[in-house]
Amino acid sequence: MELDVFLCRTDNFGVLVHDPETGFTAAIDAPEEAPILEAAARRGWKITHIFTTHHHTDHVTGNLALKEKFGCEIIGPINEAIAIPGLDRTMADGDSFLFGDHTVNVIETPGHTAGHICYHFADDKLLFAADTLFALGCGRLFERPAADMWHSLQKLAVLPDETAVYFGHEYTLSNARFALTVDPGNERLKSRAAEIEALRADGKFTIPTTLGLEKETNPFLRAADPAIRRNLLMEGKTNEEVFAEIRKRKDNF
Repeated sequence: MELDVFLCRTDNFGVLVHDPETGFTAAIDAPEEAPILEAAARRGWKITHIFTTHHHTDHVTGNLALKEKFGCEIIGPINEAIAIPGLDRTMADGDSFLFGDHTVNVIETPGHTAGHICYHFADDKLLFAADTLFALGCGRLFERPAADMWHSLQKLAVLPDETAVYFGHEYTLSNARFALTVDPGNERLKSRAAEIEALRADGKFTIPTTLGLEKETNPFLRAADPAIRRNLLMEGKTNEEVFAEIRKRKDNF
């Protein structure tokens, strides 16, 4: 598998996934037509698929234009089908399909939106998490409550630690600065935050991350951690309650 990552809009990531054996190329969401076309032309790839994760405008704006140009198949979440432009095939939690010879597993992760899905290439150790899981963060809760998002994140956290995570936005610097307020004693987080500061100062992306790294440093996956609970004065609360408090604090950060 070959991947190309680039910026769309202001801070959306565009990602193209290419299978050289078949020539198939999938755009992970379609935030904006022009940067996706430029990336495809630069690599000499024809876009055959769009894997839509959720219905928000900044993830589907390019759907119809790309479909008109390439005749690509648009795959997306069954629970948001009515809101996905040009949708051809719907996917539900636990579904899988082939992309060339590569199996893609669909994981429904409600929270940011009611029907958000992630695409997991298990054999390739790739996860396209869009706006569910960011580097050191998670998506805002627009359509489902905190308990649902916590459950969704647990579905991702059980995947292998070496899984490379591609996410929807370059929010990592802000996420790192916030994470230090919640988990200030985490030495791995401190060193990672310094690395992120340097990367962004040089104009470099922070994508991808890995699930193992997120489990060590991302406070939204660490609601059970005793140090975080002590810092938040929530030692007797449930994981869902601690997660909700972390999300509330990030919303106001």
